[in-house]
Amino acid sequence: MHRSRLHLDLIDRVIVAQLQAEGRITNVDLAERAGLTAPPCLRRVRALEEAGVIRGYHADLDPNAMGYGITVFAMVSLKSQAEDDLRAFERHVETLPQVRECYMLNGEIDFLLKIVAHDLQEFQGFLTRELTAAPNVEHVRTSLTIRASKVLPGVPVDP
Repeated sequence: MHRSRLHLDLIDRVIVAQLQAEGRITNVDLAERAGLTAPPCLRRVRALEEAGVIRGYHADLDPNAMGYGITVFAMVSLKSQAEDDLRAFERHVETLPQVRECYMLNGEIDFLLKIVAHDLQEFQGFLTRELTAAPNVEHVRTSLTIRASKVLPGVPVDP
């Protein structure tokens, strides 16, 4: 779904930048950083949530600490790009917790998936049982990550 870009004033931008950087900040501290008192700050946060600017809050877990030693990017090409087939693949991917991100692409590759697994053996089983065997999948190319040099949540907040 495409949303038109909302106009955020400077205070809104401070609020979203602070929340994106530190989701557990208290409303009192957030209000102070935004130059507001607590009640209007909370009203602005609620309005940003209702407008869909703030989609949610989560803890950023370390994959290695959780036992997920490998991250793989899979480039998936489908046999058919009919809308029903694309949506069927997306529904299948939604059922796979190992797939952490899924993007439909324009061009030779239909989907790019970010997949985590405990080890290579587990990933290979996942690849053959869940991905290449999925309906309408023509081929899957994978790249195992070596290291992550930059991982930032969200988007840049323009001043």
